[in-house]
Amino acid sequence: MTGMPSLVIGVASSSAERRQLAQLLGGTEAFLIVSSVHQARRFLDLVRRPSGPPPSRTQPAGEPPAPSSGASSVPSSGLELGVDSDRRVLRWREREVGLTPLEHDLLVCLAGTPGQVWTYARLHRAVWGNDHLGRGSDMHSVVRRIRRKLARLNVPATIHAVRGVGFRLTPP
Repeated sequence: MTGMPSLVIGVASSSAERRQLAQLLGGTEAFLIVSSVHQARRFLDLVRRPSGPPPSRTQPAGEPPAPSSGASSVPSSGLELGVDSDRRVLRWREREVGLTPLEHDLLVCLAGTPGQVWTYARLHRAVWGNDHLGRGSDMHSVVRRIRRKLARLNVPATIHAVRGVGFRLTPP
């Protein structure tokens, strides 16, 4: 080993599970407990980043600016749909609506690859951090809430269910 302390990262969606995990990891030298896999990835991205200034990148003419840190956009057909991960909001043009942690994580998956089908199992691993699908009603409930928020903002993009497979975000 390199002599560096090891870090244990635990993912638990409920506060009761996080407390139990903290008790289990209490003797560990260093540990971090987060509520989603997305939060763990963001932490690891911050740790891996060099401490110096970010490398400069020349931007080709006509290319839109890259989204700011913590924000992601749906990169298709000029769609102005954005997910601000720092503030956990869905942005469409000049309007915004708040997202729950589960809505945010699911929408980040779908919006990152518009048109691509995400299987139920893959979404469940990415959003809930485990392989337990159960009846799938939890995922359908989150998708239903996101659809309502998209409709509230009059976003022309839709989340389509692919029967027996999963979901995909379809841009207009």
